[in-house]
Amino acid sequence: MTVIVTGAAGFIGMHVCERLLSRGERVIGVDNFNAYYDPALKEARAARLAAYNGFEMARLDIADAAALETLARRAKPTCVVHLAAQAGVRYSLDNPFAYERSNLAGHLSVLELCRRQPSIKHLVYASSSSVYGDRPLGGQGFREDDPVDAPASLYAATKRSAELMSFTYSKLYGMAQTGLRFFTVYGPWGRPDMAYFSFTEKILAGRPIEVYGDGRMARDFTYIDDIVDGVMGVLEHPPQAGEHRLFNIGGARPVGLMDMIDVLEHALGQTAEKRMRPMQPGDVTATFADISRLQALSGYAPRITIEEGLPRFVAWRRQWHSAEPASRL
Repeated sequence: MTVIVTGAAGFIGMHVCERLLSRGERVIGVDNFNAYYDPALKEARAARLAAYNGFEMARLDIADAAALETLARRAKPTCVVHLAAQAGVRYSLDNPFAYERSNLAGHLSVLELCRRQPSIKHLVYASSSSVYGDRPLGGQGFREDDPVDAPASLYAATKRSAELMSFTYSKLYGMAQTGLRFFTVYGPWGRPDMAYFSFTEKILAGRPIEVYGDGRMARDFTYIDDIVDGVMGVLEHPPQAGEHRLFNIGGARPVGLMDMIDVLEHALGQTAEKRMRPMQPGDVTATFADISRLQALSGYAPRITIEEGLPRFVAWRRQWHSAEPASRL
């Protein structure tokens, strides 16, 4: 296959590219290397990918529809894995138009690309567990057919809007599409704005951490290798022309925020000074994935618990910070 992966210098994007390249696929990465968090980490991810035969990086903005289409006409990709987006709930409170450009205009550009390029047989795109809104867990995980009409943040609203746009394009133009609702992805090479990453930095620096929701929040933490397994599973089991599918990808085992901090403290060998804070605007209390639909399709079975995954992240973080910049690969 020839695969275009948007957001290739991002956390999930780099890992997906590596898995595809290790299987011998040709991969064209797309990323604009924006400064939402330290671009040096994105550059290091890109350098890691550049070591593979069959990889090419295109530095462009997915909202630039003309540039994206020019790339596709030259590359003639078989499928597109669209992972680029403006992430973050709290950031959307102060920078709403960044979400309009990346998550709405950018998604529309990708849809138009896939509509106009006949070589593309399957679009896989990133959605989010945030579309489920703030709701009690109950005894069951969130299911793909649950109501998703009460987003708690602009980020969530843009992700749900992208799902609706994709549904419409599938019906209008016969496009085969798969949307993936990711649940709290973590692991080596992760995003510094995520709680587990920022907590690590503060604990190691001897600074207090702010625990929102008074510690009562829970997240379905999903290790990056399990996420990539899920992405590969839907690529290996494509939909029919005109079919639009949605799948949860999660660990299917929500972890309380205080439990996550406890695991992190043990991995670091340090105790955090905790400052309890109320819920922040846009946050949700808990997430919990029902993964039965993806399991039925591909046999998806997450393997890495947070007790194993967080120490792996800590080991990577120690190596990353101790290495010289030229060898941080």
